[in-house]
Amino acid sequence: MASKLGGSLNFSSRAKIALWLALVAVGVCGRLWQPAYNVTPLAAIGLAAGSLFGISLAAAAVPIVALVISNMVLPGYGSTIMTLVVYGSFACPVLFGSLVKRQGWIAVVGGSLASSLIFFITSNFATWALSELYPHTLAGLTTCYVAALPFYRWMPVGDVVWSVLLFAVLVAVGRIQQLVQPVQAIPVTTGHSQTVDRLTEEQRGPQ
Repeated sequence: MASKLGGSLNFSSRAKIALWLALVAVGVCGRLWQPAYNVTPLAAIGLAAGSLFGISLAAAAVPIVALVISNMVLPGYGSTIMTLVVYGSFACPVLFGSLVKRQGWIAVVGGSLASSLIFFITSNFATWALSELYPHTLAGLTTCYVAALPFYRWMPVGDVVWSVLLFAVLVAVGRIQQLVQPVQAIPVTTGHSQTVDRLTEEQRGPQ
């Protein structure tokens, strides 16, 4: 299953540009549609960006740009440090994206759950450290995390659902692209022409 998923995520440079824009659009629209319960596609687009572009600035820019655009409408975070924490936590799924091609759907689900947990831990730790809402003690930190649980309970569900749906679409698009790729005629040593599918080296396998 992992190899099939990885083979379906090979896109041309032109297609990747379109996918980059599409991922940002999904992130913006999904976040504006339902921000209240943290059921957003931000982890999903980070995972997808990491699987398509690797660990790179192009990949990290996908969730960051989506956040910047959507934050023009949604309330801010109150401080520069909190903003950096939130942006950094939503960029973390990019790091897990590289596992998707090797591990397949297990990495999609596991990466989305890990992304939810990272956001929960980092954002609430920053809330405890930067605000006066809770005492700056271990008991205060524990109280902060407990108080945040109702806001967290739907986030893992949303991250998994968004991630599975998004990767299902990407796999479908990748397979359609493989089917519609033009056939190329190449010469062989006999002097005749032979038609072969224009496949990648990975798809051809050992010769």
